[in-house]
Amino acid sequence: MSIGGLGLVMIAAVLWGLSGGLGGFLMDKGWDPLIIAFYRGIVGLIFIGIWLILRPVKWSRKMLMWSVLAGLGVAGNFIFYFVSISEGSIAVAATLMYTAPIFVLLTSFILRLEKPTGFKWLAILSVTLGVVLMTEVYAAGSDGITPFGIATGLGAGLSYALFLFGFKRASLHGKPQGILTVAFLTLSVLMLFVVDYGETVSAVTSPDLFWMILLGIFGAGLSFFLYITGLKKTTPTAAAVSAMVEPVTASLFGVLVMGEGLTLPQLGGMGIILGTVTVLSMKNS
Repeated sequence: MSIGGLGLVMIAAVLWGLSGGLGGFLMDKGWDPLIIAFYRGIVGLIFIGIWLILRPVKWSRKMLMWSVLAGLGVAGNFIFYFVSISEGSIAVAATLMYTAPIFVLLTSFILRLEKPTGFKWLAILSVTLGVVLMTEVYAAGSDGITPFGIATGLGAGLSYALFLFGFKRASLHGKPQGILTVAFLTLSVLMLFVVDYGETVSAVTSPDLFWMILLGIFGAGLSFFLYITGLKKTTPTAAAVSAMVEPVTASLFGVLVMGEGLTLPQLGGMGIILGTVTVLSMKNS
């Protein structure tokens, strides 16, 4: 029995969630978040590059321009996400990343692309409350995520929104395999300016290289291929809701494998954020 579009999207989301967990696992082994982000991107580039070779595309200036913008978004997303994990926990970082639709909404308000309504403002306030509960910023002396971790977690969400915007615009002028190849190439080139070369090279001969490659396949190669393929066979609303499996998977990995704990308020905050974003995605599709 073949897997339907919704199933492919859910598998992709599970793989994204596992990639967050693997990132946390590698950080516990002493690897820098930037190195992990670099290998996630470079393995993704190789994987998507093979897809491009098998399915060549026609190039255009507009596709290239918007693909580079998508690449800036995915670079920020990978970097901020792993830095946020290093500053707090996998569960908090993964959930904060899913505030992306709120950034899209606020940008639409600022650019007057969308009219503010009571429901939309309520959604923004609801997610804000969820962030407060998830990060426990109200608890003096809390040993949870740091302010920098909160900022980078939200930065991952903002970057994710930028990637979605760039990818959507590029899709009007080209095919996914071409867009993603340019996006991951942009990411890989940018990472060369921020990574430690000595540590990057040492990873090649490290026993942890296997985990780096697996993270890249799960988090940037196979997952994107499955997601794009599944998206063609299902509705945007169903895909958006199914993608919520990612933070749940990442959180479970953090709790069950990494031994991270979540307080009752944090669980409540996670539920508020994911529930609000789900309703918002369904309403806007």
